[in-house]
Amino acid sequence: MEYSKITLIYSAKDEELLTDIDQKIDQKFKIKIKKIELNEIKENLALDKGEINLLFLSDEDLKELFCKDLKGINIAILPHKENPDAQKSYGISSTMDDALEDAFEQKQKMEVDLLLCNGWAVFEKVKIGDMHDLHRYRSQDISLFKKWITFLNNLKNISYKSVTFKFEDEKKIDTAVSGILVVEHTTSQNSQNIDENLSFHDKKLNAFILAPTSLISYWYYLILIIFYRKFSTLSLPKSFGFIRTSSLTIGSHTPFDFTNDRAALSAKEIFLEIKSDALTLHLGRKIENKNGTKKEDEEDVVRVNSLPKGEIRKLLIDGKVPLFKKAEVDEFKELFSSLRASSKFTSIYFVLMILSTLLATVGLFQNSTPVIIGAMVLAPLMSPIISLAMGAIRAEKELISKSIITLALGIITALVFSSLFTIFVPLEIATDEMKSRLNPNTLDLMVAIFSGIAGAYAHSKSEVAKSLAGVAIAVALVPPLSVTGVGIGWGDFDIIYGSFLLFITNLVGITLFASFTFIVLGFSPIKRAKKGLIYTSILLLIIAIPLGISFGQMITQSSDFSKIRDIKELDLGERSVEIRLLDVVAIDRNSVKVEIEVTSRGDIDLGDFEKIKEVFENRLEKDISLEINSKILI
Repeated sequence: MEYSKITLIYSAKDEELLTDIDQKIDQKFKIKIKKIELNEIKENLALDKGEINLLFLSDEDLKELFCKDLKGINIAILPHKENPDAQKSYGISSTMDDALEDAFEQKQKMEVDLLLCNGWAVFEKVKIGDMHDLHRYRSQDISLFKKWITFLNNLKNISYKSVTFKFEDEKKIDTAVSGILVVEHTTSQNSQNIDENLSFHDKKLNAFILAPTSLISYWYYLILIIFYRKFSTLSLPKSFGFIRTSSLTIGSHTPFDFTNDRAALSAKEIFLEIKSDALTLHLGRKIENKNGTKKEDEEDVVRVNSLPKGEIRKLLIDGKVPLFKKAEVDEFKELFSSLRASSKFTSIYFVLMILSTLLATVGLFQNSTPVIIGAMVLAPLMSPIISLAMGAIRAEKELISKSIITLALGIITALVFSSLFTIFVPLEIATDEMKSRLNPNTLDLMVAIFSGIAGAYAHSKSEVAKSLAGVAIAVALVPPLSVTGVGIGWGDFDIIYGSFLLFITNLVGITLFASFTFIVLGFSPIKRAKKGLIYTSILLLIIAIPLGISFGQMITQSSDFSKIRDIKELDLGERSVEIRLLDVVAIDRNSVKVEIEVTSRGDIDLGDFEKIKEVFENRLEKDISLEINSKILI
């Protein structure tokens, strides 16, 4: 032990408790202690920098003392029934014996910064507004049922206040917040939610600012904080802002309530500052010594881009919290400029339509998937569809009309060039690639839905725009049009109907769900988008009828296929035959066409075929039209 003198500073109301402390120190260290009542040093702070000063004081008394100049004075806090905040903040043991051992342990001594709020010391946190269960409890200490109750109780419990952040360089930020939490340091004892220890001595305070710009982002925050509860200053939710600086002023036009640890206060403005290396303090053994090395001065961190400003700030202050976020003006300008350009019919668009159509048509006749994929990537149809989606939700008549004209001219171009190519090519055999686009069903609609969402998201986020080629491949807009052109060239109505239905499915599905995506991303309020969404939804419902019927037939065929796929061999009396199931096609609810391959070691007569048909009819319990390809082994 390096200390030869011990001073015990106490409050007069605790004098009767000092006997026990005196005895413990005498037994452990054989040193007599000097006792000073707090009021004796309030006016004239004269403490020896070479001795250890034990503070047996309440949180309130400690804060008053810490506001004085204690630089270079060795201090240790002893557990007191009225200093729980100091105990938690500095890891002080609640057991007097352990706390006294830590008070004389040189490894536990370090210089620490002190956070001041309007000149008053802060041990744990300053809180403004409602942080909605942040720092309220440990996640592992409550049941899943209690978590759900907490989540439901908070669902609509959100309000905002107008605040201004002022920095040392006179910079100001006007915004709206739901809550602000300011801490100087964190430990495993005083923070259950921040997944890192913020330093005791980096000369910085840390302000966490909760400001969700929509109910969706607020609910996401609740799920995160109630069920998961851990986050890092480097990966905060988008509903958060974060400031790390040495001093910060938070003000408002009207007084606002806040708390300094447990003390409830009110003010129009609070000034937060860091008093660097204010205390030479023996921390408790509960503090992990990762904060022991003094950090070099770090640059300030101001991450406030996600905080509400402009129109959305006014909405939130007025209590009109939107369901989805509202995009900022800068996002509008960039995206609208891009979509307006995409809605125009240009020579480049025309040339790409011709090339992608011809390439797709050649690939269809070749039955070549790679060639068709190349045509999908080359096709420019996706851009005017996304522009149409934005025009629909924004009620932008010019954008809608230009997009429709560009789409119509692109469709006509594809049909003309694919049908002309078909007329001049002396082939009239429908390949598998053509047939695969003749029976669209609900699954094709789902492809269009997800492609619409992906397309709108990729257009609105420049960092994922490179994914647009993948979206184009997924939805395949030009190949169905090329098949329609083939049908026109052949004069085959079934081909025209099936392939064009697939194209219309893609067109309407992408438009509707790209519109929904833009709404979720905040580019239009639902009220403004209502008319466009209604019209598009009606079209989708009409298209969904034949798609649903086709999907129902697919389900029936799948069921029939599963009933007979295990028929591998049949005994026909004199010989047995091997059966390979090739295809099952539903004709109507009570009849089905079955195509099989039969392999035998001898001729099979009509009677044998009848026996085979009877086996399949009994298994399916339907009338069947049996198409048999016979193979004879010699």
